[in-house]
Amino acid sequence: MTDFLDKLAQKIIAKGSDSLVNLTIVLPNRRARIFLIEAIRKQIPGTVFSPRITSIEDFIQEVALVRTIDNIELLFAFYEIYLSVTDKEEQQDFELFANWAKVLLQDFNEIDRYLLDPFQVLNYLKAIEDIKHWSLDLEKRTPLIENYLKFWNKLPEYYTALTDYLSSKGVGYQGFIYREAVKNLEHFTTSKPDQHYIFAGFNALNAAEEVIIQHLLSLAMAEVYWDIDSVFLKDEEHDAGLFIRRFKNNWKYYNSHPFEWIMDDFGREKTIKVIGTPKTIGQAKIAGKILEEHIAANPEQKLDKTAVVLGEENLLVPLLYGLPSTVGALNITMGYSARNNPAQILVAKLFKLHVNAKSRHETNYVFYYKDVLDILTHPLIEPYANARETVNLINRNNYSFITQARLLERSGETSDLFRLLFTKWDQGPLQALLQISDILLIIKTRLGNDNQQEKIAKAFLYSVFKVINKLISYFSKDSVTDSIETLQAIYKQVIDLAEVSFEGEPLEGLQIMGVLESRVLDFDTVIVTSMNEGNFPAGKSSNSFIPYDVKREFGLPTFKEKDAIYTYHFYHLLQRAKTVYLLYNTESEGLDAGERSRFITQLEVEKQPKHHLSFEIRNAEVPLIAYEPIEIPKSPLVMDRLKEIADKGFSPSSLTSYIRNPADFYFKRILRISEIDEVEETIALNTLGTIIHATLENLYRPLIGKFLLEQDIDNCFKSLDAEVMKQFKEVYKEGDIKKGRNLLAFEVAKRNVANFLRLERDDIRNGDAISIIALEHTYERWLEHSKLPYPVLIKGNVDRVEMRNGKIRIVDYKTGKVEAREVKLKDWDGLITEVKTDKIIQVLAYAFMISDEDFIQGRDIEAGIISFKNLKNGFLPFEFQGEDKVAVSIVNEQIFSDYTEQLASLLSEILDPETAFVERINR
Repeated sequence: MTDFLDKLAQKIIAKGSDSLVNLTIVLPNRRARIFLIEAIRKQIPGTVFSPRITSIEDFIQEVALVRTIDNIELLFAFYEIYLSVTDKEEQQDFELFANWAKVLLQDFNEIDRYLLDPFQVLNYLKAIEDIKHWSLDLEKRTPLIENYLKFWNKLPEYYTALTDYLSSKGVGYQGFIYREAVKNLEHFTTSKPDQHYIFAGFNALNAAEEVIIQHLLSLAMAEVYWDIDSVFLKDEEHDAGLFIRRFKNNWKYYNSHPFEWIMDDFGREKTIKVIGTPKTIGQAKIAGKILEEHIAANPEQKLDKTAVVLGEENLLVPLLYGLPSTVGALNITMGYSARNNPAQILVAKLFKLHVNAKSRHETNYVFYYKDVLDILTHPLIEPYANARETVNLINRNNYSFITQARLLERSGETSDLFRLLFTKWDQGPLQALLQISDILLIIKTRLGNDNQQEKIAKAFLYSVFKVINKLISYFSKDSVTDSIETLQAIYKQVIDLAEVSFEGEPLEGLQIMGVLESRVLDFDTVIVTSMNEGNFPAGKSSNSFIPYDVKREFGLPTFKEKDAIYTYHFYHLLQRAKTVYLLYNTESEGLDAGERSRFITQLEVEKQPKHHLSFEIRNAEVPLIAYEPIEIPKSPLVMDRLKEIADKGFSPSSLTSYIRNPADFYFKRILRISEIDEVEETIALNTLGTIIHATLENLYRPLIGKFLLEQDIDNCFKSLDAEVMKQFKEVYKEGDIKKGRNLLAFEVAKRNVANFLRLERDDIRNGDAISIIALEHTYERWLEHSKLPYPVLIKGNVDRVEMRNGKIRIVDYKTGKVEAREVKLKDWDGLITEVKTDKIIQVLAYAFMISDEDFIQGRDIEAGIISFKNLKNGFLPFEFQGEDKVAVSIVNEQIFSDYTEQLASLLSEILDPETAFVERINR
């Protein structure tokens, strides 16, 4: 089986080396040129001058003597023309204009490519709209309808003004260039009488291309070589041969010349595997798995004859992550929307940062912390802008908002890139664009060129850089707006017109491409993704002002012709392939869902005798166990660290942490990994608890050692507001507490402390004798037990110790809600294994630590909790209810004995070298 380009190379070489100088080969795209040169090189033993090889678009430009205008340039040029021919009161801003102008330019392009009379088509559209509204009396027509009809009346004027402008500049969009090429065809052919042209590998041709090729054929200046299989050509109903059948039947040239070439490759032996898998990501994973299996089965075979054809461009990034490590060289050749481009996302975030900052304060920029972190943690910024230090600064100081001056002053040694990111956009759109351009250039210099990822990042960066530069060029000549917000809207419109073009070394490695990039090329192994209706073929969606029936009337392509183009491309991929994998999404719901492509059904119904067609459903590999709990054995180093903790002191909270999850205990206590600082935009519950604890400590500290009086509590009320505010500023740092949820949290903290003070005052009025012994004081006591390998220090911070009516009371504050049942115990079994007993373990640990202090002197001890969300129940003491059903709230010797037995069992487990730290899930 000979590849099409190899066969074409043989034909070219057969003409002799002397004729190659005046020979031009025209191919459907630029990419095929390199493959054709390689095919010619392989078949020529010596050195000769290569024939000229070009794409159809470049050839048409050469005929027309007109340069292609960039889509963004075209849109801006059209806007200037629109403003010049539209009354001032009817003019729209660029953002609204661009929404319909992109569609209209596309329609102008189609009209010109098919050599239609533009005024006839546009007036036809105007007449249709008139007919739709003819029944309305002139007096009943609303301003909206009048303006709508004016728009349709203006279309011929827009077209004339635009084409006059392009003619004067010597540039044009594709359709304009095609029309000019047809006009200039006679001059072109007479000026190059010795030139000979070969058109090869085409399928669908527009009217202008047909006229140009047929004219050259009639002058014997050209040859045409099609790539069509007999199966598609002979079947009158098969869309893969739709266009080429028309040319064969309708071109006069074929009345006296042979039709070349009709192939017979599709019916040969092939293995076609149709694989369904859930979701788009599933297809990327399956494609990677297929490649891994293919490489394993053919270790000596290169991948240059293997292609992955993506039916959806957004599958590219997941596919790159899903490729096996055994894939060496890689060549990506496809267009990729700039919308999902990482560099574009960075620029969009920059716009958001500065527009939001400017809207808050015109003169003093105030950045929202999330906008800043979005920029600094972007993968194109973080490695190059001293970002980590600034992120830590924001988190450490709890900045919800940060001024530009403070950000630059306090972020340490800043790089040029950092300063550019946060320099004010206060001198208009041009300055902002120049700043973005500089940022992109700095990032480009930091990126290397060593691996595929960096090359892809540069391609992304370059596509956005081109858009920004075009905007700079436009705003340098004519500033449409002084508003950054409007510039942001303009950027959003024009970025949609930009595409990332990936180009690699096409002759080596795995080929990843889009559907259109596969034209003319042949591969032995093909993997096609997204074989669902709406992708393959693309479906009936039409972004055009020209209705379907009007397109049929004037001979413009409709979805029927577009489907036929997809059909040809699909079957051409299969034509000479030996092994084909067709992947589709099995999901029937969701954004990326859809039924299986009709092409798959067609392969099944019209199955060729030598085709081995199979169907299967595959799922990406999912482990049988979703998550395996972490198990950390106790190494000698871990045991050394446990001994160190035992000497310094186990806190009650560390013991309850172990009960909840031994893995958390390991990370926090053994490895000493603390939680990362994060900005608290709204006050977290633990922060609120810290503020309440500190407020109560400072209010009561002057009262330690004396019996409380009502007047003491009244004095605390007087200091309450100032003390709460002081604690908020200390704990919440630069966070904003003057509005929103934080203001509510501030009021909640005051109310909680005030409620506690009222409770205390009521107790005093009711005759309670209360004396504060200690506040937020650290106590410790050694535990020695036969179960333990060595004595262990129990050490912790107690919120409040008081003497009340002759008893020692140990109080643990809880800002959350605690019920009395949570500190009641009926059985010691399960104390150290159940998470719900954590509060009992804590308060009894406090009692154990304090029990041998001098101030006890044989007094009874109570230990319990005051819950700020359950203050109506007051102090909630620990109670033990044994078999006799009598509740005991005094922590007596028996309770201490039973508790220390349980505590020793818990510690022996922690200190046992054979007991691993095993993660507990859902505890």
